[in-house]
Amino acid sequence: MALKNFHSPRNQSAEDNLGCNEYLNLAKTPMTYDFNNIFAKIIRGEIQAKKIYEDENILAFHDISKAAPTHALVIPKGAFKNFPDFVANETPEKISNFFKKVSEIATLLAADKSGFRLISNIGSDAHQTVPHFHVHILAGKKMGPLISSDNQLR
Repeated sequence: MALKNFHSPRNQSAEDNLGCNEYLNLAKTPMTYDFNNIFAKIIRGEIQAKKIYEDENILAFHDISKAAPTHALVIPKGAFKNFPDFVANETPEKISNFFKKVSEIATLLAADKSGFRLISNIGSDAHQTVPHFHVHILAGKKMGPLISSDNQLR
């Protein structure tokens, strides 16, 4: 099912990209992309978002449920359920460009001045709440431990 503003992933095996079979088992599991998820609706313009950056492949916007003073989301415009799906099915050039843009957006938000955290949750144990690959940029305060049961700052 094609949608306006969505890009189709390429049809190439995961091994061609990374060569890490164990890791890519996550990407090879059957996944059905939910074209009605909130990020798909934002990409299509059906739901408004406070945009930070947009081009033909990427959209960045402010998170409505801030976890830090600066909290942005960066998403590819393709139909990718999570990070393993993105790296297994997108071109190396677009993967590289995505992460370069994440860095540029962090700089645009001045998140690089005192430090920032990038997060991408994958699956239910990590509390991925939207089934569309996305990266959180969090900044503007001292961050706590990586997980609540961890008492070390890393």
